[in-house]
Amino acid sequence: MIYDSIIIGGGAAGFFTAINLAKNKPESSILILERGGQVLDKVRVSGGGRCNVTHSVFESRPLTEFYPRGKRELLGPFHTFMTGDTMAWFEELGVPLKIEEDGRVFPQSDSSQSIIACFVAQALKYNIEVKTKTPLTSFKKVDDDFFEIESKDSTYLSKTLVVATGSNPKMLKLLEEVQITVTPTVPSLFTFNIKDVRIANLAGLATQARVKLLDLNKKPLLVNDRNIDQNGTEGSVLITHWGMSGPGILKLSAWGAHVLKASNYDFYVEISWLPDYNTEQLQEALRDSKFNLAKQTVAKWAPFDLPKRLWQNLVKASGVSDVLKWADINKMMLNNLEQQLLACRFRVSGKSTFKEEFVTAGGVDLTEIDFKTYQSKKIKGLYLVGEVLNIDALTGGFNFQNAWTGGYIAAQALAESL
Repeated sequence: MIYDSIIIGGGAAGFFTAINLAKNKPESSILILERGGQVLDKVRVSGGGRCNVTHSVFESRPLTEFYPRGKRELLGPFHTFMTGDTMAWFEELGVPLKIEEDGRVFPQSDSSQSIIACFVAQALKYNIEVKTKTPLTSFKKVDDDFFEIESKDSTYLSKTLVVATGSNPKMLKLLEEVQITVTPTVPSLFTFNIKDVRIANLAGLATQARVKLLDLNKKPLLVNDRNIDQNGTEGSVLITHWGMSGPGILKLSAWGAHVLKASNYDFYVEISWLPDYNTEQLQEALRDSKFNLAKQTVAKWAPFDLPKRLWQNLVKASGVSDVLKWADINKMMLNNLEQQLLACRFRVSGKSTFKEEFVTAGGVDLTEIDFKTYQSKKIKGLYLVGEVLNIDALTGGFNFQNAWTGGYIAAQALAESL
């Protein structure tokens, strides 16, 4: 049997491509091959098991700003299918969604099983075959007519081939073997491992801050090809048992994925715990405190709406004793306190990744892809969607949106070609 389309990868991008192809061309013979024992693993664990489907950014250009790699290439595709289209797609199939305060979009059920059940039901409806535990060993184009796909136990033939395997290194190697250019993959979206007395007892504490990256010489690190603002990026910082996480840290890890890999994950992060203050404003505020709070103990009350435990640790790091009053704080202590509040530096030694929701930067070079169809420019009939491409995004549903957009557009192109 020669299938109309074989899709390699039973994840979000693979299923979305298969279902949309089947909806456009119900008579198509479609096979999904998944190397693992079950499909849709990332969908299952996304958002703590709730599945962060997309994000409520409803204009194409602002949406691209959440993609450290792929920003320019995704602008056109997002004009075709983006967040509003995604929400309408799921809701039309009986999966009501909700937008949370931070803009993330989830099923109203708060369960990823709603998304999985939807995909499985659609696959059954359109007779899409799904085979698990079927890793590829090779594939090739035969006489410009069809693809021959080899697994350990079987050989499959297909008119078209869709690769939706994420950053699987074995698949990327197979792509290189057929002369597809691949950018080396590195981790993205990871937390920073930090051992420092200033945060040793603060696990679970979160606060808004401005963060930026420094090299071991404490010079600003240039991050990503486009280089983000060297004043840093603002976001919530979460202190953990192993260091720091939260949107502010994850954002830096994504933008700096390649340069941090090159540093062997040994660098400094500089944090301004008061992102709304500049040096002059803080100096004035500290002078006012010294005068207006003269009889109060410095460590007792936390000004600037800072968490009390964080304030107390920063005060101690500034050389101010637990019993010292504001009236008795000297100039050196004030300078030290200013430094801890506006330019607090921590040595980072290593990273921690979310194993189940692992995201990488790297993959198939974007110059290889026609983004009107997601077809390879080198091999007719070969389509590549999702994280197998050198596209990755910040946390918040944006990586899934890349999968939905690519899968939808590839499906339209496949339907026209068959």
